[in-house]
Amino acid sequence: MGATRIWTRDEVAARILAGEHLIVYNAHLLRITNSWLDAHPGGALALLHFVGRDASDEIEAYHHDDTLKLISHYSIGRVELTDDAWLPLVPPVMSGWVRKVAQDGKSTEWHSEATPQRSSVDTHLSPSSQILLVSKDHNHTSQPAPDRATLEPPPTSLSLKLQTQHSKAYKELHKRIVDAGLYKTPYLTGYGPEVLRYTLLGCLSAYAYQHGWFITSSVFLGLMWHQLVFTAHDLGHMGVTHNWAIDRLLSILIADFIGGLSIGWWVENHNVHHIVTNHPSHDPDIEHLPFFAISPNFLDSLWSSYYKRTMWFDRFAKVFVAIQHKLFYVVMAFARFNLYANSYTFLYKKAFDTRRARGGRWAWSLEIVGLTFFWSWFGRVLYGCGSWQMALAYLLVSHAVTSPLHVQIVLSHFSMSTADLGPTESFPHRQLRTTSDVICDESIGFIHGGLHLQVTHHLFPRLPRHNLKRASALVKEFAQEQGLTYAEFGFVDGNAEVIGVLRGVAEQVKLMGKVANVEAKEAVEKRLINKKVA
Repeated sequence: MGATRIWTRDEVAARILAGEHLIVYNAHLLRITNSWLDAHPGGALALLHFVGRDASDEIEAYHHDDTLKLISHYSIGRVELTDDAWLPLVPPVMSGWVRKVAQDGKSTEWHSEATPQRSSVDTHLSPSSQILLVSKDHNHTSQPAPDRATLEPPPTSLSLKLQTQHSKAYKELHKRIVDAGLYKTPYLTGYGPEVLRYTLLGCLSAYAYQHGWFITSSVFLGLMWHQLVFTAHDLGHMGVTHNWAIDRLLSILIADFIGGLSIGWWVENHNVHHIVTNHPSHDPDIEHLPFFAISPNFLDSLWSSYYKRTMWFDRFAKVFVAIQHKLFYVVMAFARFNLYANSYTFLYKKAFDTRRARGGRWAWSLEIVGLTFFWSWFGRVLYGCGSWQMALAYLLVSHAVTSPLHVQIVLSHFSMSTADLGPTESFPHRQLRTTSDVICDESIGFIHGGLHLQVTHHLFPRLPRHNLKRASALVKEFAQEQGLTYAEFGFVDGNAEVIGVLRGVAEQVKLMGKVANVEAKEAVEKRLINKKVA
């Protein structure tokens, strides 16, 4: 990185307010152009969430060495450090501000998507560092653009010095994992048995179908989809061949052609989830209103920076959230249909998006071909069931069989913290605070696809899944040395924790309803008394 200019914090803030996207990486200041923001394979939001912040750990965790070598081209100098650390700013997107094309069609200008709601208290659920977004209808701002105060983080209980120490220790841990050769993909011992398993399940489904055992066939098809998702996940993270084009081609074959889901949607969604894990306003993987609310904060009708809409806590949501702990497994049984909806909405919007990410045109086109192929063969399967009743049963059973996967994934996050500790929090601290493992015997680890080791996966997302077990031992040592909690639950205990969280929020909704009824009754009585007096 050749640039030698030293940038002060105030100078960086001024440039950000002027519309530039500046990110700190290993004490260097990176300027992300609009063209690269649009072309970034991980999506624009993955970059916007680090404007004004030190993203060194995240950048190295998510990018291959060959990509890291290109980063020097974006450096415009070094930044002024305080006690060997960068004092972070709040990314504008975290306060509801984004850049949009101006009326002239060439330049960009600030646009307020939502109103930032800074915490006025300091509690476990709503710490003083927290910034949540609500609809502008709640408290419309007349600000034409963010100001210096917008970029200043709220007070936090975290020590910048300690968070910097965690970051340095994480870099050493990462080096140990690299030196141990854990980024080398075990093709034969890892994916060999899996390919045989996929093939066996597919053949069993076809055999049962040919003999008219339609429900049995649907079960085996669902099991094949359940297992295939794990490899699609690895490919989406570039964790198999580590070559973007090859991994994307293979992932489209598996996700779109065989599974009917968009890998392009999943990658964009999943990258944001990893970047801002368990943040109520920014992590799409915990934003499930009107069906689920895992934090009382969702009862304030938050704005989602990913979905670009308000998650209204309306009458419909009140009914479902009040009984969410009872409906949890029912909703999970139909979760795959929600994946279809998100996939096709994403691809539809991309059809009209002139901004194309890397490989955007051919990847998008191939996904459309893949989904057309999927519904052709799967539609033929349903048609061949002989009656609409059996076709419906085949559809529902095959999709319900995949539900344990959805349950497993939410176990690792729904019961963990959803508090926003601010931009001071280090990458390893945030991932260990918001993620947990599912304990299981190694002999049945394949049922979880190895992704029961979510803590290690979140710290090293590109790590081949079959090496997570060995890496997790090193992560546990790291957590103990740094005084951090490595959370893990058995499958049964994890389910109990999630149900407990859902029940807790549901009880608050019921309490709100009782309070509202009492207040309404008091208001009616007061009006009647006033009428009598009059």
